Amino acid sequence: MKEDKIYIAGHGGLVGSTVLDVFQRRGYSNIITRTSSELDLRNQQEVVSFITAEQPQAIILAAARVGGILANDQYPYQFLYDNLAIQNNVINAAHENDVEQLVFLGSSCIYPRNASQPLKEEYLLTGALEPTNQWYAVAKIAGLKLCEALGKQYGRNYFTLMPTNLYGPRDNFDLETSHVVPAMIRKFHEASENGHQPVRLWGTGRPRREFLFVQDLAEAVLFAYENRLGDSMYNIGTGEDLSIKKLAKIVQQITGHQGDIVWDKSKPDGTPRKLLDVSKIHSEGWHHRTDLKTGLERTYRWFINHRNALKEVTI
Repeated sequence: MKEDKIYIAGHGGLVGSTVLDVFQRRGYSNIITRTSSELDLRNQQEVVSFITAEQPQAIILAAARVGGILANDQYPYQFLYDNLAIQNNVINAAHENDVEQLVFLGSSCIYPRNASQPLKEEYLLTGALEPTNQWYAVAKIAGLKLCEALGKQYGRNYFTLMPTNLYGPRDNFDLETSHVVPAMIRKFHEASENGHQPVRLWGTGRPRREFLFVQDLAEAVLFAYENRLGDSMYNIGTGEDLSIKKLAKIVQQITGHQGDIVWDKSKPDGTPRKLLDVSKIHSEGWHHRTDLKTGLERTYRWFINHRNALKEVTI
């Protein structure tokens, strides 16, 4: 298996880069990658030509257009179209070239906004989505169902891992397009550097969220790949959540900020609660290893060491 030729799509992003590290440390040496400038995954012809020429035995599909509430709300077309195009092109090219295994990375935002908690895999498509990220969610649901359809009709071993909210080193810290953890880290750090100014955060702070350190997700991908999991989708998370207000307090403590936190209640909260039921993946033998405070400290250290070279992410 260590000689398998594996294509990691999206190796430059938060998830893909960590997956690449984990697989290489495990001893996988025949890994192929392409940057977005070398291969536009939205271009069907380019993708077909690439997969046909390379003939990988497996694909880890971590490439996606991602962002927080603000980015999803401002760029709905890009979040829907780009992700549909990327998924359709890669998954179909994999099928047409008899790629043996494909791991598709989804998102917990696929679940209905008001579904019972914790979220079980069978809750998919049982209710309305959260409006602020519905565009991304619809795309991810389509990708999941495409893999499921290929399994049902052709017996393909293509399955989906559905991670909860992710954070970690190499995250996107651009305040216009980032998710909650990197946005908080940057806001609290910069406020500390400027005389501990007040930090303004979106919403009420009451919504509850689950957060998974990206290293743990990458190890889940490796686990799923090596164990050739047989079902079509698995939730990947910690099984624990906390309020956004409590998260802010932890990040404030880690960054040393001593000012006030101001909650802008004119901004949306998003889904009231989002906690995954991870009993299915636990029954297969995988469990997360990094507690939230440790993961946040490691992420903050990375931010401090790389803040002068942070890239601004545009849509």
